[in-house]
Amino acid sequence: MELRHLRYFVAVAREGHVTRAAAKLHMQQPPLSQQIHALEREVGATLFVRHPRGVSLTDAGRSFLVDAEAILVQVETARTRAQRTARGEVGRIAVGFTTSAPFHPLVARAIREFRLGRPDVSFALEESSSGELVSGLREGRLDIAFIRSGLIDPAGIAVHELLQEDMAVAFPARHRLIRLKRLTLKDLAEENFILYRRPDGRGLYDVIIAACSEAGFSPHVGQEAPRIVSTLNLVAAGLGITIVPASLSRLPLEGVTYRPLTGRPALRVPLNLACRADERSAATLGFIDLVRKLS
Repeated sequence: MELRHLRYFVAVAREGHVTRAAAKLHMQQPPLSQQIHALEREVGATLFVRHPRGVSLTDAGRSFLVDAEAILVQVETARTRAQRTARGEVGRIAVGFTTSAPFHPLVARAIREFRLGRPDVSFALEESSSGELVSGLREGRLDIAFIRSGLIDPAGIAVHELLQEDMAVAFPARHRLIRLKRLTLKDLAEENFILYRRPDGRGLYDVIIAACSEAGFSPHVGQEAPRIVSTLNLVAAGLGITIVPASLSRLPLEGVTYRPLTGRPALRVPLNLACRADERSAATLGFIDLVRKLS
């Protein structure tokens, strides 16, 4: 039994007349009658009572009509859904990000604008380290990831450079350096640093260490924390200072005061978008395109 047989049957049932149904189907009456007879033989029941001027449904025909119409609706729904999926209008995007990434307004803006244009695409969000996010991409758990570093092993992964973000210093609220009108990296040479643990935040950690070295000193790292927000909690406790992407200064935390860095060397950290190099999902590709346009 083919879908066309169901369409023929439904057309005849709705018209109550084989000739009129044939005209609507753009075919001749004899072939349509033959197809209806063949369908009845396959079903094993008479579906129509033939009258001199039309046809009417038997009890079996009325039962079969309910199911045939439901099947055709399901097929049309499946076709429409497949077409919308191919256009990226429906689906699901699994987005990963490092701890600091979601604080940058680009991330929230991209998701918000994408949902406005494609409300039937859902998002699943996951926070983790860059290494875990890249593993998630390779394993298919994630579709894209906002990361702060490049890749040691880029095989199979494409990385799009979005922007370079300025850094800010987070001080305990009454720190003496808060009063400086211009704060440079050299002013921090004698400070106790609290940094985001390197295995989890390789991009931020390495950028800070390299910039301090360029400024002529090696920072004293007194504490390391597993999450960048944890470094701010330690700052609030008065255990030292930390350097974070400037977007984190939007995060109000009692006992912490943020100050921008000026002068040389300029201290910036990248925000990149990683995805599978062979990504084919229209929804995911559409989101990647939007993020790159907004950055």
